[in-house]
Amino acid sequence: MADLTKIFKAYDIRGVVPDQLDEGVAEAVGAAFIRLTGARSLVTLHDMRASSAPLADALGRGAASQGADVIAAGLGSTDMVYYASGALSLPGAMITASHNPARYNGIKLCREGARPVGIETGLAEVRDMVASGVPAYDGPKGTVTQRDLLPGYAEYLKKLVDLSGIRPLTVVVDAGNGMAGHTVPKVFDGLPVTLVPLYFELDGTFPNHEANPIDPENLRDLQRAVRENHADIGLAFDGDADRCFVVDERGEIVSPSVLTALIASRELDRETGATVIHNLITSRAVPEIIRERGGVPVRTRVGHSFIKAEMARSGAVFGGEHSGHFYFRDFWFADSGMLAALHVLAALGQQQRPLSRLLGEFSRYYASGEINSEVSDQAAAAAKVRQVFAGRPGVTFDELDGLTVSADAWWFNLRPSNTEPLLRLNAEASDEATMAATRDEVLGLVRDTTARSE
Repeated sequence: MADLTKIFKAYDIRGVVPDQLDEGVAEAVGAAFIRLTGARSLVTLHDMRASSAPLADALGRGAASQGADVIAAGLGSTDMVYYASGALSLPGAMITASHNPARYNGIKLCREGARPVGIETGLAEVRDMVASGVPAYDGPKGTVTQRDLLPGYAEYLKKLVDLSGIRPLTVVVDAGNGMAGHTVPKVFDGLPVTLVPLYFELDGTFPNHEANPIDPENLRDLQRAVRENHADIGLAFDGDADRCFVVDERGEIVSPSVLTALIASRELDRETGATVIHNLITSRAVPEIIRERGGVPVRTRVGHSFIKAEMARSGAVFGGEHSGHFYFRDFWFADSGMLAALHVLAALGQQQRPLSRLLGEFSRYYASGEINSEVSDQAAAAAKVRQVFAGRPGVTFDELDGLTVSADAWWFNLRPSNTEPLLRLNAEASDEATMAATRDEVLGLVRDTTARSE
């Protein structure tokens, strides 16, 4: 068996097929997950990769070998497994490697109610059971039943967002040959939307571009199609369709911080005084707008495990991240790119302004975007930056996640990667010149510590 420590990550299982992850590992994971949870039933879904259906079948066999009945729901997006887990009150398993290259695949697990399973909440125990051999079950095997959950998923999402009375919209969607090509037609069915599809053919080799919309290069086709079709909006999803990015009618990329502020405002219109979660590298505009709309902003570390944990603890109505993940209390505190997209369509369609003007009030600052620098000693580079800024008047520091340095007109965060020798910089300021000067000064300090950078 392959080295399991290399494929069991903080939040999921992911590796190269079949060298690191094969049907034997998937079957053992299915059996171990049932041993861990004691569940009598499990729901499985999978993405469009060639290896995904066989891996899903193997995981289901493993679960059934431990006496659990399996609902095999077939093709779906990652947020569909959260829907299934929540609506059916069952643990779930999703076979996907999201935006990773075609040679990869993976397994995302959740307990009933879409509660996440990470390395500290059960995944380590699953890994150890797989490594040592899952004990045999001496009772009868479970059954495997096929079931299509897409209609229920689409209906549930449209119940959460009021789309009645929206004006006709032309919407370009780039599915990147991923699962949005499967889910968007059903979700958009019945809406006053003229859909312009890009790359809806399910193809896990990603022949057109990577299904990773956080990289601006992968949005070029969408931007061009929005302009050519005089569309009202463009939407881009990643491979498993749990993340959504937006392009406005001019073909300009919309910051996920702006979307976080927009959706937070909509949720606060429904529930004044509610808590909204944002991670520490979202724009300063986000907590400002939350407070202005009568809400309570709560700042967290970067990463969905921190967002979900804080949402569950605080009962937050909504949470947003810079990476295009958006979390909803009414969706079992889980993230859904499709639900975020419906909120944006509703906001756009319920008034007459173009998207760029609608979003203008939510965009207040200039941001650098995330910039990576390769360094040999992350701690030493961050310490150097702190030392240089420490003596300046009005500057404050916090270390909730990496190093955040703030002043009245600007702030920046420097975070180490957990898996690579990288420091990630995000900077923001009240004007573009100040942002650029802050960005360049920090990069100069960081990159002076090493001969290698990107």
